Order: sequence, then C-alpha cells, then structure tokens
Amino acid sequence: MKKMNVAFICVHNSCRSQIAEALAKATYSHLFNAYSAGTETKPAINQDAVRIMKELYDIDMESTQKSKLLEELPPIDIVVTMGCNVNCPYLPCKSREDWGLDDPSGKDDATFRQTISSIEAKLEDLAERIRQGLGA
Repeated sequence: MKKMNVAFICVHNSCRSQIAEALAKATYSHLFNAYSAGTETKPAINQDAVRIMKELYDIDMESTQKSKLLEELPPIDIVVTMGCNVNCPYLPCKSREDWGLDDPSGKDDATFRQTISSIEAKLEDLAERIRQGLGA
C-alpha cells in the first residue's frame, strides 16, 4: 500500500508545522510521508523550536528542514492546519483538519514544551486514525 502524504500547514512554516514535520518523520515515517509548508516563509526555522527539539529528541531540524511554500509540496492526502486563525488557501486533499494550536513563538521554554507535547499527542491520534483508514 502506498504511504499517504500528510502536510502540516502554518502561515510562516517556521515553528509548529516544522515541529510536527520533524516529530512525524522521526516517529511515523513507516506509516506516512510528512511535509510542512506555509503561505509565506521565514529565512530560518524558529531558533527556540530548533534548540528545544535538539534537547528533547536530538532532532536537528535545521539540517533536514527549511521553511517552504505550499507550491513546493507534492500531492497531499491529509492537510493539517496548525491553528493560525487565518483562512488557509485551498490545498487539494482527501481529508483536512485543524489542530488549533497557539503559536509559542516569543514565549518561554515551558510554553514551547507544552506545544510540542500537544503536537506529539495529536500525531499519535492522527497515526492511529491513518491506521484505521483515514485518507484512504
């Protein structure tokens, strides 16, 4: 069976969507292909996110990821918007959901860790639903 493509979408593709992509690749690459993108880009991934992901998971997002535009994505089966409180542009897909996560940018490490923990839990739930046929 062909692995599905899951895209995590956020306006700047610099923090939450990058964290989701990194955690999904590290944990669920056997189940689906993970991508992230935004309607705009930033020159670099959020440095607090980079630092904390290295501390918690030894994942170096800067070495494997960069801020990308929606146009750079392959065909997507499942779109996950991160909760940017803006209208995301239409991206063809079989399934779409919004995770409603507040942006931790500019906040303390505890807020980042809580956001990362929320992303982990939502990824686990998404993976289980994919196993059960979501997006098929």
